Amino acid sequence: MSKDTDDFKVDGLTHKQRLFCYEYLVDTNATKAAERAGYSKKTARQIGTQNLSKLVIKRKIDELMRDRIKRTEITADKVMAGLSRLGFSDIRGVFGKGDELLKPSQLDDDTAASIQSIKVVTRPTGEEDDYGNKIIENVHEIKLVEKRGPLELMGRHLGMFSGEDNKTPPEINIVINRPNANKPDDTPG
Repeated sequence: MSKDTDDFKVDGLTHKQRLFCYEYLVDTNATKAAERAGYSKKTARQIGTQNLSKLVIKRKIDELMRDRIKRTEITADKVMAGLSRLGFSDIRGVFGKGDELLKPSQLDDDTAASIQSIKVVTRPTGEEDDYGNKIIENVHEIKLVEKRGPLELMGRHLGMFSGEDNKTPPEINIVINRPNANKPDDTPG
């Protein structure tokens, strides 16, 4: 693309700036967005930061994000509900009355969403039936999604963690107000 083509502006944005806005929505990484929009890899980090500081670009990105939210109907509440579904999943949901394993079609939506994988392993028991046939059993291995990630994301959203490593306890300041602290002790000793 020639410099002249990039100088042409629509709604205050050059072609590269407009591409940058669309590419920024892909992963919200300004450097990568600048590279994909055609800026030099050498200057992409600097350009990305500069672009994000420009009001016209911020407005375009906000507009595109609002459009995407309307189009996909994904809201912060839906994301939090999805994280909650995964973070608070319970393996007991895969069993029915009498502890029999439910078929996938019988699972409630929350339990089904929390299952990462189901593996069925067929293996011989080492026994035979009355007709001399080897008896086999089906072992179901059910793996739920990892809970730590969703719980951590929800905790961060709620501001429950502090410090870089999320292990630093919050700072506690204790103030003891002693009205007679500056007076000499009059009590007999």
